[in-house]
Amino acid sequence: MAKLIDGKAIAAEIREEVKAEAMQLREQGIIPKLAVVLVGDDPASVVYANSKKKAAEKVGIDFELFHLAGDTPEEEVIALIEKLNKDQATHGIMVELPLPDHISKEKVMEAVNPLKDVDGVHPVNRGYILSGQEGLFPATPQSCVEIMLRSGVELKGKHAV
Repeated sequence: MAKLIDGKAIAAEIREEVKAEAMQLREQGIIPKLAVVLVGDDPASVVYANSKKKAAEKVGIDFELFHLAGDTPEEEVIALIEKLNKDQATHGIMVELPLPDHISKEKVMEAVNPLKDVDGVHPVNRGYILSGQEGLFPATPQSCVEIMLRSGVELKGKHAV
């Protein structure tokens, strides 16, 4: 039997939980911050980056967008990511895809510190997924699982493709 799931209500609930956690961190002197790296002007990527900015601001997470020109050399993109990895004020890093053709997605993703890899795309985090260990997982599949769990859907023993 089909079950109607109210995704908007679940999203609002999660936003409130994240907002409360961000507030607790701020009370401890930790200002949560997300850095997003956008190379070029892919229209969808620009929209996604702006929507992430709005979402972060709503829940009390500082947001910094690094919008680089489309012809930025790969080495400069990786150097920026390495700088963000070392920045203790930056807690999460996301790289907007697609990247321009002259930039290796794999090299850029490998440059992100796995502990700051909000998208869960670093090979270390992908390895956690494959081995069933805890780690940072990609947001879209994780959100699907979270919505099902919060809706009372039993996942144990199920097979998904």
